[in-house]
Amino acid sequence: MWFPEAEPLRIAYPVTGPSLEAGPIRERENTMADAKITVLKNGPFRLEGENLQILDPTGQSYGLGGRTVVSLCRCGASANKPFCDGSHNHHGFQDEPVARELPPKKV
Repeated sequence: MWFPEAEPLRIAYPVTGPSLEAGPIRERENTMADAKITVLKNGPFRLEGENLQILDPTGQSYGLGGRTVVSLCRCGASANKPFCDGSHNHHGFQDEPVARELPPKKV
């Protein structure tokens, strides 16, 4: 599912500087340099990045155990949604993703 109007992924980073060994946490918007999402052929969405955070509809964060790579189901057959459990391999899910431009944003 694609949600072009969704809020951007937010990650908390420690504030550091020449006179600070550790400081308060400052939240900033994630950028493409921080996270990457790859649509895999006949498979899941693969998210890669430091400090990934995935939230449920109530805003609660899934415990990712420090992982920097996670795969999200896109076939709908996973028993561990929203995460991929490999079910796409057994249910004939097929999709050959090709990058393209989205139509202009509706105003």
